[in-house]
Amino acid sequence: MIPSAFIPSPSHNGFYIGPLFVHAYGLAYVFAVAAAIFVTRWRWRKVGGDPDIAYEAAAWGFPAGLIGGRIYFLITTPSQIEPHNFWGIFAIWNGGLGIWGGILGGVLGGLYIVRKRLTRGDVLRFMDATAPALLVAQSIGRIGNYFNQELFGKPSTLPWALKISPAHRPTGYTQFATFQPSFLYEIIWNLLLAGFLIWLGNRRKIKPPGLMALYVAGYAGYRIFEETIRIDYSVHILGMRLNFWIATLVCLAGLAWFVWIQKRGKYEPLPPDGPSADAHVVRRRKPSGPYRKPPAPTYGKKSASGGKPASGARPTLRSGGSRRSPDP
Repeated sequence: MIPSAFIPSPSHNGFYIGPLFVHAYGLAYVFAVAAAIFVTRWRWRKVGGDPDIAYEAAAWGFPAGLIGGRIYFLITTPSQIEPHNFWGIFAIWNGGLGIWGGILGGVLGGLYIVRKRLTRGDVLRFMDATAPALLVAQSIGRIGNYFNQELFGKPSTLPWALKISPAHRPTGYTQFATFQPSFLYEIIWNLLLAGFLIWLGNRRKIKPPGLMALYVAGYAGYRIFEETIRIDYSVHILGMRLNFWIATLVCLAGLAWFVWIQKRGKYEPLPPDGPSADAHVVRRRKPSGPYRKPPAPTYGKKSASGGKPASGARPTLRSGGSRRSPDP
């Protein structure tokens, strides 16, 4: 039975430009990376950093995230690799990126280059600047799941239920037409959490990388809920999906990390880092010992030894106004 109101699924998951077929899933990731760079540049500039470092972080983090996400998917759900041949492991345009592997790979890839460019204090602040940007990127990336008709939830007759074509309905659910749009719930949650982190960072003194820790805990907290409504294939442990347990552990770890940072970390904002190594800084040497008043200069007077006048002697003027050296 099809309810009177529902969200339709797109009939195609891409479009042609001449002979080239552009996958909406891949295009969503392109826009996701662009949005992450934009938000990171904006936030990093506000705290006085060089915004161009966001390009370098993305250049390393994005491919590392793809590799990490694909490896996670291959390890946890090898039976879902399509097509079933040797090059199916590379067919990421059909979906199949594990979010946990993608986040871990992307963060590690970005940190690799950022640690070479920034001091430790700035690395921690940069992590906080990127936390909302990651959530915005994940929200845009989920639009690709909509075009692929994947990652939906249990059957539903809600007005915002998602209609899935028969070819994409999982085994055992072919008699149902509309399902929970779990990807839409994640989009809304991620954007709300990103806004909250930006507000919190502007209104409260959060020790860095506290916002990154809250990103980890907040996103994982949502995934605990999402894993209870997802019906796509998954390994089950104790009657629950594998990612349910992973999300639970990650959420608890993120909360513990945040508490530890606020108790042991440095205060935010951190003091500005020192000048770069190639900066030319002239520093006056601090005198050691008691202060001694310099002797008063003598003008036109001979020294006690009868020699040349003392240092600082001022030349005298004779008639005619010509300037000569002091008399010997």
